Order: sequence, then structure tokens, then C-alpha cells
Amino acid sequence: MRLTTRTNLAIRTLMFCAVNAQITVRKSDIAAACNASENHLGQVIRVLGQHDFIDATRGRHGGLQLMRAPSEINIGAVFRVFEADLPFAECFSITNTCPLVEVCWLRNAIRDAVEAFYASLDKVRLSDLVEGNAGLAALLHFQAPPRCSSMGQRPAAVPRLTSAERTARVLQEDIETS
Repeated sequence: MRLTTRTNLAIRTLMFCAVNAQITVRKSDIAAACNASENHLGQVIRVLGQHDFIDATRGRHGGLQLMRAPSEINIGAVFRVFEADLPFAECFSITNTCPLVEVCWLRNAIRDAVEAFYASLDKVRLSDLVEGNAGLAALLHFQAPPRCSSMGQRPAAVPRLTSAERTARVLQEDIETS
């Protein structure tokens, strides 16, 4: 079985966000760390957001964060989101033209193998992939560069906020600067 690039990027994105859970990360940070195209990554991020795996906030103070704890993110579910619409073999496709489909027993064997594949992934959580994995943490840990403030000083570390809290903070900053 060969995974799509989208599935691969989805898992890398989730691992990057899990390793850097204490900060809001940017798409460009993930793209650089994972050697990925920002455009392709943007499509993956959109789908991850639609399925409530990550919270993606746009704008100057935006970025990405996991919406759930890594222990609550099932890898099998992530794979299904990105792989479900792709038939594993022609006999599972709507456009199937194989004349053997009605009598071929290989179809059942393939279906059973795919079900076993997903059943195996259903036992894996994102936390299983990142917690205690020092090598992964060393590769994906991101040290956010200081962002310039209006006074030219380094700002304090940004605490992890919900989307609503970030929106309220931005609105408050806009009011204070008006």
C-alpha cells in the first residue's frame, strides 16, 4: 500500500504541532521542517481544520495548534480522512472496468487487508508517535524567532490560546492602538 502525499503531510503536520504544543506554529515553519510545499501543505491544513484536528487562525497573530490532546487524536481516523475516497484497487472504484469483479476472490482478500491496515492504525494515537521520541522532538522542535513589537523589544512568549481568545486579544490590541 502506498500513502498519498496528503496523508503523509497530514501526519507530519500533526506531529509538528504536537511537538510544539506550547506555541502557535506557522505553515511556513512546518513546510521548512517537513520539506513540503506551502501550497500543498495549505490544502492539507484546511482539511485537518475541517475535521477538527487543528485550529488554524489566519492573520498576523494567526497560526496552527492542535484542537485536541495528542492522546485524543487517532491516526486511523486521520488516514481515513485523507485515504477514504481513493480506491485501493480498480475493483473498488466506481469506474471499475474489470470483467472479473463479480467472481474474483482477490477483491475480498484486498478488502480484508485494508480493514486490517486501518484496524492496526486505529490502535495508534498521535501521542504514541511523539511522546518520548527524542529524535523526533529534536528534528521538529521549533524555536520561534522573536517578533518585533512597536517598541523594538522582544515580546513575551505567547501563551496557548483558543481561537476566540486570540480574536479577543487582537481586537483589544486594535482598540488600544486606536
